[in-house]
Amino acid sequence: QVQVVESGGGLVQAGGSLRLSCAASGSIFTSNVMGWYRQAPGKQRELVATITKRGSTVYADSVKGRFTISRDNARDTVYLQMNSLKPEDTAVYYCNALFTARGYWGQGTQVTVSS
Repeated sequence: QVQVVESGGGLVQAGGSLRLSCAASGSIFTSNVMGWYRQAPGKQRELVATITKRGSTVYADSVKGRFTISRDNARDTVYLQMNSLKPEDTAVYYCNALFTARGYWGQGTQVTVSS
């Protein structure tokens, strides 16, 4: 059974930084794509950034230039470095690990940015 576990959320002031981590375990295969999504209260879950096994990345326009996604294939772990945080970045951040058969979600980690 694949498990996806996020860590690194918290409370930070506007302009500050946080680094999120997410590890996928329980599969003999490395995930094809890992990504971060977020959901703010009253809003739909939205894509933040994704990265393939080969390192190709996609970012939401709202985070380009501020967030950086990276991964360690050997550990099937993905990171999200978040700089210049804004109050509108406040949300629960979810990690997704996409394998050939299906994707798996983590339980989420809260990021709160105070103004």
